Amino acid sequence: MSDDALTLLDRLSLNQQTIRQWSLPELADGCARAGVRGVGLWRAPVQEYGVAAAARLVRDAGLRVTSLCRGGFFTALDPGERAAALDDNRAAVDEAAALGTDTLVLVSGGLPAGSRDLPGARERVADALGELGPYAAERGVRLAVEPLHPMYAADRCVVSTLAQALDLAERFPAEQVGVVVDTYHLWWDDTVGAQIGRAGGTGKDNGSRIAAFQLADWVTPLPAGVLLGRGQLGDGVVDLRWFRQRVDAAGYRGPVEVEIFHPALWARDGTEVLAEIVDRFLTHVG
Repeated sequence: MSDDALTLLDRLSLNQQTIRQWSLPELADGCARAGVRGVGLWRAPVQEYGVAAAARLVRDAGLRVTSLCRGGFFTALDPGERAAALDDNRAAVDEAAALGTDTLVLVSGGLPAGSRDLPGARERVADALGELGPYAAERGVRLAVEPLHPMYAADRCVVSTLAQALDLAERFPAEQVGVVVDTYHLWWDDTVGAQIGRAGGTGKDNGSRIAAFQLADWVTPLPAGVLLGRGQLGDGVVDLRWFRQRVDAAGYRGPVEVEIFHPALWARDGTEVLAEIVDRFLTHVG
């Protein structure tokens, strides 16, 4: 294995949902055994295990938490629902800080029932970022706005392109708000290369906005509900290496997190899946 491949492998992180059949202890042990040094965690299983206990478990395994997912869902019109969402996001920031990660991934939220006002929904996302950004930065956490594929705009995320995510993020200091570059959600956009360059060091404070880089492939046909259709690296149409080269060229040197939601992976032996991910990562991303 070349020195460049070894350096890239050092950046590999496994998102917890990719091998969701593993418990947290199994995740920590499996990654440590495979030489994968980073893990992306999700709030619900961490809360069930205990935030402090999860932080200790990961640390004792010699791993680091590369991101926590997820915060967000800021688009409610009802004042009580909005206040509850802000409170929940403050709790998510506190959990991220306790886990030792500087990245809280945000899924912005979809259109409220009966609404067709996409610009208004995005403006409520901006309002929430303005309220939460200083709170997060004080705790060493950056809010990472993740644009999702447009098929999720109605019910899950009104931020659909990297340009839209950057338009929101650049209203605030770079240490408060960044963006997520996720190949599954962005591969189709012919402006994404330019937007990755923009994210690497433009905006009012010239700070890098790339807070996280995530990988999954696009395969068809999509399943019913579309949420659980992300492909194993190399099984679909996404030029994963091109994305990695673009984010590297933009100055990003952080973790490269594999985040795949697919029942076929969850039905297999986790050790086998992780070995396959490492092989595919070196083949298709390196």
